[in-house]
Amino acid sequence: MSTQHLTETRFSALPLAPSLQQALKDNNFEFCTPIQAKALPVLLAGRDCAGQAQTGTGKTLAFLLAAMQRLIAHPEIKTEAGKPRVLILAPTRELAIQIHKDAERLVSHSGQSVAICYGGKGYEQQKAQFEKPVDILIGTPGRLIDFLKQRLYTLKFTECLVLDEADRMFDMGFINDVRYMLRRLPPPQKRLSMLFSATMAQKVLELAYEHMNNAELIKIESDSPAVERIEQSMYHPANNEKISLLLGLIKKHNPQRSIIFVNTKHAAIRVWEYLMSNGYPSALISGDIQQSKRESLLKKFHDGEYAFLVATDVASRGLHIPDVTHVFNYDLPDLGEDYVHRIGRTARAGNSGHAISFACEDYAMNLMDIESYIEKSVPNESITSELLVKPEPRKRLMKRKPPRGDNRGGKGRSRGNGQHHSQSGKPNKSDSQRRRRPARKPSTSNPKSGQSQA
Repeated sequence: MSTQHLTETRFSALPLAPSLQQALKDNNFEFCTPIQAKALPVLLAGRDCAGQAQTGTGKTLAFLLAAMQRLIAHPEIKTEAGKPRVLILAPTRELAIQIHKDAERLVSHSGQSVAICYGGKGYEQQKAQFEKPVDILIGTPGRLIDFLKQRLYTLKFTECLVLDEADRMFDMGFINDVRYMLRRLPPPQKRLSMLFSATMAQKVLELAYEHMNNAELIKIESDSPAVERIEQSMYHPANNEKISLLLGLIKKHNPQRSIIFVNTKHAAIRVWEYLMSNGYPSALISGDIQQSKRESLLKKFHDGEYAFLVATDVASRGLHIPDVTHVFNYDLPDLGEDYVHRIGRTARAGNSGHAISFACEDYAMNLMDIESYIEKSVPNESITSELLVKPEPRKRLMKRKPPRGDNRGGKGRSRGNGQHHSQSGKPNKSDSQRRRRPARKPSTSNPKSGQSQA
């Protein structure tokens, strides 16, 4: 691991409790990153902070240390069941899980309790966490609000708030849920508040000023930003060349560990099936994959069991997977900001990396926004015949589900009886079902002959 991204500030020089110092030592943390070196003195002095730094620079460790020190500094306050002292909000399940994992490593000597709540699995197990005292509550807004409305816990006694990846909260449409929870916290003057993000848009600053107590804004402008440490390249394939080009580039670069980003779950399945059919065992995660399965696949990818991870943007934020050497943008994202977050899965912790993108017929128009956002042109590469590898036929490996109304799996999803349901919950017969049903004979009681009755 490179040490170029570290400062000369040692954690041992900060006013942290001995239990936290020991936990840092156990996990081989000696020197602070720039965001840690600037934010921690502010937070440890009891002042609110809004911090912006590039992905992979240690923001999670900064706010966890500040929150835990806040609890240790007030031993007279006893933690009670249903009264968490720290609330950490994350936009995605994967990020919440990563924060929880890091928190568990730090509380090994302090004895603080950590709970996590997120959608997709473990509903009853997560509810049971509130039967015991919880010091630090981590979660996504939806599940946390669900339990809050059930009065499993209250936020009236919360001493510390953390908003992680606040800009992503806006992007994913969670901001109203976030504001709902913030309004149920003690006033900003009576708590320590932290907001950390890789970008600090105006809407995020407004949120900070509205719900924080004169927060100090800290921006880290690195002399060697992560994007500059990534070797970027852009190919312009036709749509029917993308699979062949991807396989050719994999053969050429032989990546040790890589993430392949696509824009839709259907494209993710297609790419994954081609990789599996052509001798590249891969993991697949998207919004449709069950949470327990996603966690298992991410762990296998993290542990090196899979060299390839095919993912939608669910994996572009917050995940720290070490030693990702290559990122492939099989589909260009719509926003330049999302492009930076995607390629930021490589070149982490001071390392270098490679980002290879396809500006195809469907998504080439996104290139203008991307290059405007990163303020540079991505070098174009030629597609040679050697790079176009003829793929083996794709084997259908993913079990197909009945149609769910739209590509996002929203309202109108199919239920166990195979019928589609309207928003009112009543079953709607499909056209094929209507055709299979024999027409009824006309009757005087039913002038609309031939139509099925509800």
